[in-house]
Amino acid sequence: MTAATRPSALPRVPETADAVLDGLDPEQRAVATALHGPVCVLAGAGTGKTRAITHRIAYGVRAGVLPPAGVLAVTFTNRAAGEMRGRLRQLGAEGVQARTFHSAALRQLQYFWPRAVGGELPQLLDRKAALVGEAATRSRLRLDRTELRDVTGEIEWAKVTRTVPEDYPGAAARAGRLVPRDAGETARVFTAYEELKRERGLIDFEDVLLLTVGILQDRSDIAEQVRGQYQHFVVDEYQDVSPLQQRLLELWLGERDSLCVVGDASQTIYSFTGATPDHLLDFRVRHPAATVVRLVRDYRSTPQVVHLANGLLSQASGRAARHRLELRSQRDPGPEPGYGEYADEPGEAEDTARRVRQLIDAGVPPSGIAVLYRINAQSEVYEQALADAGVPCQMRGAERFFERPEIREAGIALRGAARAGDNDPLLAGVRGLAARVRAVLRGRGWPPQPPAGSGAVRDRWESLAALVRLAEDVERARPEATVADFVAELAQRAGAQHAPTVEGVTLASLHAAKGLEWDAVFLVGLCDGVLPISYARTPEQVEEERRLLYVGVTRARQHLRLSWSLSRTPGGRPGRRPSRFLDGLRPGSGSGVPGSPSPGGTGSVVGGGPGAERGGERARPARRRSLVRCRVCGRTLTDAGEVKLMRCEGCPSDLDEELYERLREWRSAQAGRIGQPDFCVFTDKTLMAIAERVPDDEGELRSIAGVTARKARSFGAEVLALCAGEEWAPAPTAGQAE
Repeated sequence: MTAATRPSALPRVPETADAVLDGLDPEQRAVATALHGPVCVLAGAGTGKTRAITHRIAYGVRAGVLPPAGVLAVTFTNRAAGEMRGRLRQLGAEGVQARTFHSAALRQLQYFWPRAVGGELPQLLDRKAALVGEAATRSRLRLDRTELRDVTGEIEWAKVTRTVPEDYPGAAARAGRLVPRDAGETARVFTAYEELKRERGLIDFEDVLLLTVGILQDRSDIAEQVRGQYQHFVVDEYQDVSPLQQRLLELWLGERDSLCVVGDASQTIYSFTGATPDHLLDFRVRHPAATVVRLVRDYRSTPQVVHLANGLLSQASGRAARHRLELRSQRDPGPEPGYGEYADEPGEAEDTARRVRQLIDAGVPPSGIAVLYRINAQSEVYEQALADAGVPCQMRGAERFFERPEIREAGIALRGAARAGDNDPLLAGVRGLAARVRAVLRGRGWPPQPPAGSGAVRDRWESLAALVRLAEDVERARPEATVADFVAELAQRAGAQHAPTVEGVTLASLHAAKGLEWDAVFLVGLCDGVLPISYARTPEQVEEERRLLYVGVTRARQHLRLSWSLSRTPGGRPGRRPSRFLDGLRPGSGSGVPGSPSPGGTGSVVGGGPGAERGGERARPARRRSLVRCRVCGRTLTDAGEVKLMRCEGCPSDLDEELYERLREWRSAQAGRIGQPDFCVFTDKTLMAIAERVPDDEGELRSIAGVTARKARSFGAEVLALCAGEEWAPAPTAGQAE
């Protein structure tokens, strides 16, 4: 189950080994029943690879072929490992180890260190950037924040590719790395960083793998003990393994070939971390007798989305492209992907938010929608636009669900209720798990109805609502489940970082979206220089950027929209062009490659059919937005803040300071009432523009940049009253009312 999906009920455990195979398609069944020898599963996006390999493990365990404690399944994220453990538990295959490479290696390192080296294992360094900064100072170098991040990344890359500091300059040159500082300087920082770790008794995450490899290479007795523990290995996302991880896997295996790998070379998007698809593509070379199964039945996306994804890869080049999988959608037809071209980024964001709002109003849950971009710096304008549209959102990669204060507090309350049972007055006369969970949360101040707005108050409500929905799922699967059972379920999920779904539109980078899926996906900011990113210069780097867009496209189940803007700021020069990856695919960009609209599509608020749109209307020749000039000196304005004020920052202001302060006071009260930050009502620049122009009517108010139609409806009357000199007082709270 991905972060964006929620089944109506938890499935029951299959009664027999053969029942584990029920519901698998022929190729998935071939994977599940291939229990001996090396197996390579080439699995396209949305083809059910996790389903296939977890059913394979479960079938082997339930059939008595694979001992549960002798199976080690490894993947790349705690979330993926947790999901795998959860699925195996539901299939009756408890006891199988499903871990990340780092987690499995750290466990072995902690166990064998006293015997292999002696003493206690050095302390694990959680964040290395501060120590890298200190190493730079020791090397008499000054790094700014960006350089510090990038040099840290180079050190990580060097270690996972098993490159020592003195060899780094040559290795970086051969790999075409875009080094943040001179390669020799980076090597000096790398050397100093390793010295600092040794002096302070520290190891980092890469050392966990390096040291485990070192022990297994040097101590045959320990290697044999590990191999005696684990006889069968499964590796998910095999296209993402680094040379260091591959070496660790080889040492775990020894001379055996009881290995199943799963991957898709077309989804290799982490080469900057040292990942390479070569191990996947060369699997048959290393294992000539391997069973190879291709999964190409796409159960996730409509034929229209799959058609675009296939067309995108049809233009690719390089080794991974030669091994691409042609997906075949198994779903009913849906709407065609939509395309949008905008004058500037704020316009693109505003129209995206409007379309998101329409989807929600049409019945698509917010958690089923995602806005994906190439770099995190693009998120801010979309956060603001969604807030303006009253749409709740969540940032992918933000605070973990089980670490949120409200979830911790709810967990304490639920554990207390589980201990008290019927003696808890909150539960007196309440029957059923979901009803009891609701009662406990209401006792902590959680109302059944969501609050207005999309700020912190709404975020807290949505987190607790996710617990209620999970309780409903558990109760449907196990009607006899108690609050104590639910607390145990939460504990297992917290350990696996398997969070329930929170209702909010997801904002995420394309890299962070890997492995997830949504009903509707908006791919935004798709212009050359952003995707492909400007520093992707070699053919290999450009092709990885294409694969990144492919990953974004294949996240969508039904609705997909791709958009770009011609300028970054309102009034700016329209010098951008759509991403070259869309050439031949988007309307009006030529033909000759697979990518023309496929049959059977219908319109939607995301796509609206295959025609490209500009500024929310059907495509027509591009028109430049009128230049905005300073109303004081006449200079052309390009900065968004200056455009709002209609003047240069340095030009004299006729600001009504008293009105401005009253507007700020009013804004703070409004923000508190709806549970949003102040800027979600109006930004400081918008308030300044209002206080300078002092509008007399709604039309004049609407002419101010930052005053949208929705904001005019919500706040216009009060703002105009303040501009007219009328007194304003905060509305009484519920406790102050009669």
